[in-house]
Amino acid sequence: MQRLQAGISLPLAMRTVHVLVLLVILDVAAGAVSKPHVVSLGKPLPVKLFIGAAETKTMDIAVSPLFVDAKLKEFTTGKSHDVTDRQFVVRRAFRINDALPDEARKSPKWLWQLGGWLLVDRSSGKITPIKLPDFDPFYSEVSWYRDYAAYCGITANGEKLDAVVVQIGVKKPLYRKELGKANGGEQSDSDCAAPHWERQPARVTFLPKVGDKLSVTVRGRFVDEVADDDSDEP
Repeated sequence: MQRLQAGISLPLAMRTVHVLVLLVILDVAAGAVSKPHVVSLGKPLPVKLFIGAAETKTMDIAVSPLFVDAKLKEFTTGKSHDVTDRQFVVRRAFRINDALPDEARKSPKWLWQLGGWLLVDRSSGKITPIKLPDFDPFYSEVSWYRDYAAYCGITANGEKLDAVVVQIGVKKPLYRKELGKANGGEQSDSDCAAPHWERQPARVTFLPKVGDKLSVTVRGRFVDEVADDDSDEP
């Protein structure tokens, strides 16, 4: 009788152990998924950015480290923009090795460069590059409003200046129109100042250095040009 009881209780005990182990695994997995991430920007550091065709001139910029859970993920520059209560965008900065192949140096020669824009999720800690068509790292000054980005882009051949409106998550630009010829000067605002946003209705004005300004209204994924006589200015 004791052997029969032992034979019956052993599988039951094993099943109980298996259930307990499964519950522990599920609890650990749930804790890992729900674990909050800590996203932060560090103290700005002053650095030199080489500009001009020959890169003989410099301008001062500040870069800030981007940390996720106290681990360095990227370097950033400029002001960030809160898109939602959990997502923000920020400009990327990075270092590139400027050493020549035949230079007798053991360590890299790092130069700071301006990069594109990043979408950062505070909850998940995920960092995603934002696709901005015709965006030029030096000449394009992006102006943000909600999840819209407006900027003056430079065509791939470097000859034309475009007005561009992009919405995060939408593959194609909501709006793109040629503004004229690109100057390609040594200053970042040689071609176009930062676009100016207004609300109610959402409107952005492009301010090229050569030619007339251009205003467009944005409604969801639809963009309409504003006629000159519709402007609030006299």
